[in-house]
Amino acid sequence: MKNREVIDIGGFQIGKENSVFIIAELSANHNGSLQNALDTIDAAKEAGADAIKLQTYTADTITLNARTDDFRLKQGTIWDGKYLYDLYREAYTPWEWHKELFERAKAKDLICFSSPFDKTAVDLLESLGAPAYKIASFEITDIPLIEYVASKNKPVIISTGIAEEADIELALQACKKMGNNEIVLLKCTSSYPAPINEANMSMIPDLASRFGVLSGLSDHTMGITVPVVATTLGAKVIEKHFIIDRSIGGPDATFSLNKEEFAQMVKAVREAELAVGEVNYRLTEKQRKGKDFSRSLYASNDIRQGETFTEQNIRSVRPGFGLHPKYYLEVLGKRAHRDIEFGSPLLLSDLEGSL
Repeated sequence: MKNREVIDIGGFQIGKENSVFIIAELSANHNGSLQNALDTIDAAKEAGADAIKLQTYTADTITLNARTDDFRLKQGTIWDGKYLYDLYREAYTPWEWHKELFERAKAKDLICFSSPFDKTAVDLLESLGAPAYKIASFEITDIPLIEYVASKNKPVIISTGIAEEADIELALQACKKMGNNEIVLLKCTSSYPAPINEANMSMIPDLASRFGVLSGLSDHTMGITVPVVATTLGAKVIEKHFIIDRSIGGPDATFSLNKEEFAQMVKAVREAELAVGEVNYRLTEKQRKGKDFSRSLYASNDIRQGETFTEQNIRSVRPGFGLHPKYYLEVLGKRAHRDIEFGSPLLLSDLEGSL
């Protein structure tokens, strides 16, 4: 299946010229403070992010205030023991902040968008001019939500953290049903933090080729190794949780990068982009000059006119100003057309007859 080549989000051309779209995930890392949220946007820009991403929900739009065992976390997460409602009430970004956060991002020339978790969240984000939408890993099965998001004709970035192949197919079908083909699939490991041996970065090129979309990474591992590997494997988007300082605390603090770490990641990703480069067998001017130090045929003894070329009087050595070593066996047994001094490059004109 042919991949879509370029998707525009807020003026950033994703997929163009190997430029990875780097998203700083704000998530709950404001820890209930609007000023923290605003400062995080400033810091994300300074750290080199291309975009800041919010999460738009309330406890009531994402779950029920139920106190049964179904609604208590017990899956081996850092939040085990909490009820879903309490966790989301603690972690949510107040909707009344959104306008100011979008405006702050715009003032900083930082693209701002969000993950909506119900239709009302989509409506709010539409009113703010969100340039794209992110479907969180656990919402990939919410087909009505995906259809509503896709109907807004904005790019849709979908995390695949809890998805099997059939789940991904359904989500893509939901987008395409609404006439929306601007889709990015992100490889994601929905553990917090995620073990590096479960990152499975080989999925990134497979997602792109199997589903005919751009692909990337939503990363919950510690450190910056996985984003760099993702870049070398063709990721076009990298999303990483971002916090000014982990001492602020909050539900996501332990697996988020601080400003200095995020800046290191951005630098490493940009260097990885340069290192990946392109398939190109043409030599640069500097590489051509380097060929001067390749091997060629030289006189390893003084050779008199009419003398036969032998293994004793010619050798393949550095530098590369003489005949190509591919002629070595053909030159053996030929006679010298002139006197050749030790250390002289062997030339075609030095041979009697022709090769």
